[in-house]
Amino acid sequence: MAYWLMKSEPDEVSIDDLARLGRVPWFGVRNYQARNFMRDAMKLGDGVLFYHSGCAVPGIAGLGQVASAAYADATQFDPASPYFDAKSSPGQPRWLNVDVAFVARGRFVPLTELRCHPALAAMGVLQKGSRLSITPVTAEEWQFITRKLMELNDVF
Repeated sequence: MAYWLMKSEPDEVSIDDLARLGRVPWFGVRNYQARNFMRDAMKLGDGVLFYHSGCAVPGIAGLGQVASAAYADATQFDPASPYFDAKSSPGQPRWLNVDVAFVARGRFVPLTELRCHPALAAMGVLQKGSRLSITPVTAEEWQFITRKLMELNDVF
């Protein structure tokens, strides 16, 4: 099993939305490295740290899990979508998404708190200049965050 940190702006899809809907497509990714993570590395059941970004207090808001294999992101074909890509076609889509299912809410862990823990110093989201919307998380980082910071001992 692998673990991921996936960023979402809460006014687009929040942890509350995920809890209410149960499962959402992770659409709108327009970075090749993040797309490749979904296409080549994510597997059903992988753990997801659901991270609120682009808001007053960014941080980890809850847990999810990868709930589908990668498939074409429909927003790339919709001219009315901010994620439209005129160079993409249904026969050769450039952009993919996976579905993410709700697992749990824990204590909200703000970015400022993540930065305080030496055990998380190498975490992708904490690296200077890191703007990827999807980053791998090590098993050690996952355990530290879910058990020590979010106080969720019986997850995965």
